[in-house]
Amino acid sequence: MATTKDYGLGEFTFPRGWFMVAEAQQVGDTPLAVRFFGRDMVLYRGRASGKPALLDAYCPHMGTHLATNTTSYIVRDGVHLDGDGIRCPYHGWRFQPSGVCDDIPGLRGPIPKAACVRSWTVHESMGVIWVWYDEEGQAPEWEAPALPEWSDPAWVHWKIDHLGTLPIHGQEVVDNIADMAHFGPVHGLDVVEFFENEFIGHQAVQRMVGPHRTLVDTADKLRTDTTYHGPGYLLSYMAGRYPSVILIANTPVDDGVTRAWHALLVKSPHAVATEADVPTARAFQEASRLAFAQDFDVWAHKAPALKVLQVNSDGPFHLERLWYRQFFNRRARAQEFQKRVNGVHRIKGPPLGGAAAANG
Repeated sequence: MATTKDYGLGEFTFPRGWFMVAEAQQVGDTPLAVRFFGRDMVLYRGRASGKPALLDAYCPHMGTHLATNTTSYIVRDGVHLDGDGIRCPYHGWRFQPSGVCDDIPGLRGPIPKAACVRSWTVHESMGVIWVWYDEEGQAPEWEAPALPEWSDPAWVHWKIDHLGTLPIHGQEVVDNIADMAHFGPVHGLDVVEFFENEFIGHQAVQRMVGPHRTLVDTADKLRTDTTYHGPGYLLSYMAGRYPSVILIANTPVDDGVTRAWHALLVKSPHAVATEADVPTARAFQEASRLAFAQDFDVWAHKAPALKVLQVNSDGPFHLERLWYRQFFNRRARAQEFQKRVNGVHRIKGPPLGGAAAANG
């Protein structure tokens, strides 16, 4: 396992951006203990507003975990979640989504200003709970995740595939956006007919055309337009018989440990998707998951690539890694990295794929 420091990414341990922390339907009447960014957190849905909230997990009073308790009468009496707040199961202090304590049972006098926990900016969209993480503590730098297709009734909503954790740094996952050469050996593309990257500020784009043995019939070609929106998630548009959008999200659990999810939004042939369209969408999502699992299988067993021995049949790893560094350094330095990579970058020479790579 390698850390942010090992990769030389910058001054912050974890990157700035929007990250997935849970499937929305997981967050209900029971607070969830979660761990991301090297810290324990509690995720819950306010009873009054129904909105999700994410707080650091430990009460400032005596260090009690706000979520992990089943025997306290705070929990047994059903007042663990109180309005939009959450009560500590040890002494009943209530914390609002802002992290401020607004009630201490039996207290005479004002509530101490230090009676608070850190609160995190969260957003619910597309069946996902997202958090904005920024070690500088600033407001979101770009808009929260969204897809116009999610509100289009012709599209079958995805189900979230929970892929678990990997003993690798997010750098290794994001490297995929620039990796043209793996499409042949891993995914069975006989020829990559077109491949380019474009870096635009906080976005890293990959455009690719070629046959794909896992995702499409051999007679068809896979055409994808994939964008990382910051370091935490990508959305990939796939053209073909069933237009679709892939979601792949990766979130740091600890420095050098990453949790991942996958999902697929599929357009039906009808103006309003029917129940009969769902099995087809689910089957296509499973094919997409299996394709991603091919990458996952490599990542789960590889040594850290602290430096890439780059050759001319690769994609522009050096530019992608420079783009990625902007999120590990102060926001004021972002343009410094962007100016060095912004633009379209294509691989020179003939198309390469599985057979070409093997014979080259």
